Order: sequence, then structure tokens, then C-alpha cells
Amino acid sequence: MKIAVVGTGYVGLVTGTCFSETGNKVTCIDIDQKKVEKLSNGEITIYEPGLEKIFLRNLREGRLTFTTNLAEGVKDAEIVFLALPTPPGEGGAADLRYVLGVAKDLGKIMTDYKVLVDKSTVPVGTAEKVHAAVAENYKGEFDVVSNPEFLREGVAVDDFMKPDRVVVGTQSERAKKLMSDLYGPFVRQGNPVIFMDEKSAELTKYAANSFLATKISFMNEIAQLCEKVGADVDMVRRGIGSDDRIGKRFLFPGIGYGGSCFPKDVQALIMSSEEVNYDFKILKAVEEVNEAQKLHLIPKIEKYFNGDLKGKHFALWGLAFKPNTDDIREAPALYLIDALTAAGATVTAYDPEAMPNVKNTVGDKIKYADSQYGALKNADALIIATEWSEFRTPDFEVIDSLLKGKVIFDGRNLFEVKYITDMGYHYESIGRH
Repeated sequence: MKIAVVGTGYVGLVTGTCFSETGNKVTCIDIDQKKVEKLSNGEITIYEPGLEKIFLRNLREGRLTFTTNLAEGVKDAEIVFLALPTPPGEGGAADLRYVLGVAKDLGKIMTDYKVLVDKSTVPVGTAEKVHAAVAENYKGEFDVVSNPEFLREGVAVDDFMKPDRVVVGTQSERAKKLMSDLYGPFVRQGNPVIFMDEKSAELTKYAANSFLATKISFMNEIAQLCEKVGADVDMVRRGIGSDDRIGKRFLFPGIGYGGSCFPKDVQALIMSSEEVNYDFKILKAVEEVNEAQKLHLIPKIEKYFNGDLKGKHFALWGLAFKPNTDDIREAPALYLIDALTAAGATVTAYDPEAMPNVKNTVGDKIKYADSQYGALKNADALIIATEWSEFRTPDFEVIDSLLKGKVIFDGRNLFEVKYITDMGYHYESIGRH
């Protein structure tokens, strides 16, 4: 099948590459000439484990191509995916200017039937708006389908190739047939392709991410209570996670969620609700809890240093919002950096993948180390903000030799409390004593 993907950001590049892996001929389109040149020359533009290998294979075999020319890119495509940015606009509502702009452009160049697929996370009613934008200039037959992505950064290739489910919003039998054929190779083990109306599909994505964000904020509230009553949040997590109705996932407390999806989608669902005069109280609380949680370690740090951080130097392990990605959007580490430097402290950070992105964002506000141990030299304490695997079993003898004092503030509960305190560390984590 011939497919076009408009937009080569995170979702677009993963989508285009994975569809080419099952034999489809995929053309990816982007307005960024430099990015298109890089991709065409085999230089991948995002960090995602497992993606580069299949990207290079399909590029080499000619199934995956890149262009800046929209008309050329969609000319022979039966299905056109729109994987465009939908950043928060005024008040937090999703900004659809890129999606609707491309829809209008498509209306001017389409000459035959195509299925246009909203792959971006978009508010309820967007499919109707896309249809209207195309129909301004194209009077032929076409369908607009909602097909939200459920990719987790760090395991996106597996998520795409072996999905839990595929959600497709369309009431067109012709579009259903094409989408069924396209996704057939990905659901051979029996995982469902769930067809529904467009509005339900659009809401499904927001509802899924908002529910997961709610679980995270709930556990962070439980962790706060554990600290006050002397309970252990890890024990509570295990106790409730063994209940099938609750499940084990997304119950790990920490210093808040970040990234490109949860913060944006929670905010957008709140705004969408307000547009129809519904006050989504739970999600407003989720958002409020998460904002506060990002700075949960700061009072602990201030208390240890008697309220004065001026002149103190901190090692920071982790900058990405989660491990196995270089994404720093809404990363808690950035909030910690702002708070520490505002208080007069200095920071040396290390992250296996995200340092170039942080340098582009905060510049020389902090220093950067070449290794996790390089960040520790002459630091008054170590702060852990991201749970990269390499941070889980460090060499504590090396840590002892480099840190000024045996002090760790762990925002991701990487270590067993007794193990660390028995080695003589002052160790503070989330929801544990």
C-alpha cells in the first residue's frame, strides 16, 4: 500500500518507519528542508531505541522516502497520515493551525479518493474541522479518520509493531476496509482493531492519557501522606497494585510526570470540557498536584542545608522526563534546576541522551558532565531526577570518593532505604522513611 505521512516529528517518523517495515511504500513530508536532507541521508533526527535499525533498512530498500513537496508526497498515496504538532494554545487548548493548514493545502491538490488520518492528538470535533477544511477546495470523495497513537517514548517501536489495541474512528465502510488492511500485519496475534465514531476515537486518546496521569498524581499524593504518617509508599504500592482492578503499572511515585503528552493532554481535556461548560474537577487537581510534585525535593534539600543553598553545589543525575528518551519537555529536572539556581546554588548534570537538548534550552546556566561520576566532583549532594537503568546500581565507593558529603536526594526511589542508610548516607526519597 502507498502511504504518506505529513510531519516527521516523533510520531510521524515512528509511524512512517514502522509502516514501511511491513512492506508499505511510505513517503514522509516535512517543510523543514534541513531535516528532510538529514533523514534522506540516513541521519535519524530523534532518539528512540530500536528505531534507527529499521529506519536505515527501509531507507536503503527504498520503501521509506522523504520530501518537502506535499503534492509530490501525497500524489499516489491511498492513505495520508497527519502527524503534525498540536501545541497548547491560548489557555491550554490544542492549537490546530498546523493540522487545518495542511488540510486546506490537501484540498487544493487532491484529485482522487484518499483516507486522511488524524494521527496527532486532537480535540473532539477535529475530524469534522479537517473535513470542512479539505472540502473548501476539493469536491471529490474522501474520508477523514481519527487514529490516535498510543506510543510510549523509549518503547515506541514495540508499541507500534505490537499494539495493545488500534483505535480507528470512522463510519465509512470504504475507510474501514483500507485501515483494516493496513493494520492487519500488526494485529495477527488477535489484539483488537476497535472501530468507533470519530469523536469517540478523539476522546479516547485524551481519556487514556489523562487517566494515567491521574494514577501518577494519586500515588504522589499517597506518597505525601506516607511521609507524614510514617508509612512506606512502596509497600502501599505493592498492596494495591496486586488488585487486578487497579493494576501494577503507573503506581510509582516520584517527582511528577512530564513529556510531550500527559501535561498537554490533561490541559487540553480540561479546556475542551470548559468549552462545553463542564468543570473537570479531578483533572484540575491532577494538574495542580503534578506541578507541586516537581519541586517536592526542594524543601527537603533546603531543610538539610538549614534553609541556605547559596554557594552549594549539586550533582544532578537525569535530565530527560523519563529514561530511554532525549525528550525534556516539562521535565521535572528543569524545574529543579530553576529552583536551585534561583536559590544561589550551582548544578552539574549528567544524562545519557538529553544533555544537548538541555544545553539548547538553558545554556550555561548549569554545567554538564561526561559521565554520571564526573557530575559528582565536589558536589555537596547528589539529586536523582530520572530513573535511567545505569543509575540503579552505581559504584558507591566511587560516589563516596567524589561527593563532599554522603547525601542523596532521590526523586525516583532508585535505592532501598536501609541499604543506603546502612552505608552512612543521608538519604531522602519519595514517600519512604
